[in-house]
Amino acid sequence: MTLSRFLCAIKAAATGVLLLGCAGLVVAADAPASQVGEYALNPQASVRVSALSSYKLAAGDVISIRVLGEDEFTREKIRLTDAGTVSFPAIGEIKVLGRTVGDLEAIVVAGLKGRILVNPKVSVQIDEYRPFYVNGMVDKPGGYPFQPGLTVRKAVSLAGGFKERASPSKIFVIREDDPSQKAQKVDLNTFIGPGDILTVEESFF
Repeated sequence: MTLSRFLCAIKAAATGVLLLGCAGLVVAADAPASQVGEYALNPQASVRVSALSSYKLAAGDVISIRVLGEDEFTREKIRLTDAGTVSFPAIGEIKVLGRTVGDLEAIVVAGLKGRILVNPKVSVQIDEYRPFYVNGMVDKPGGYPFQPGLTVRKAVSLAGGFKERASPSKIFVIREDDPSQKAQKVDLNTFIGPGDILTVEESFF
């Protein structure tokens, strides 16, 4: 065992969590071995976790809100609309657009704790992500559900791959959150966000 791993083991014993490589990725000490193995062997897993934690909810997302042991407070598969709110028992209308899953969990806990439940355990799950779009020289242009860690390369693959006359060096994206809606040139490793519009242009050579 190297010195760095020995120090990590001491930290894990003291804090009750496993620090993978002491690189800032924290996993509960009692997490399933499969989960720990995924993070240890696949660095891209940490990218997916980070993307999910920062993912901001918007119209088109489908979510479920669950309170452990309290079925009357459970809301399943709510498709978010432009209205931007979700009606929740005992709390009322909750503004959800632009918030993360963690934000929404904290809001529900705060709304229920004390006056309704002593120590509510709340989880919010994204059942379906709103789509991104692929246009131009791909086999199957259209909208596809977003997934954390999505790159241009993966997006094109989901859309059936490049057509014969596609130009991999002429790919542009319009970002959902860009007020100017200006197309930006990107490469195959660029990350794509929900609601983004990807266009693959034709090669003339």
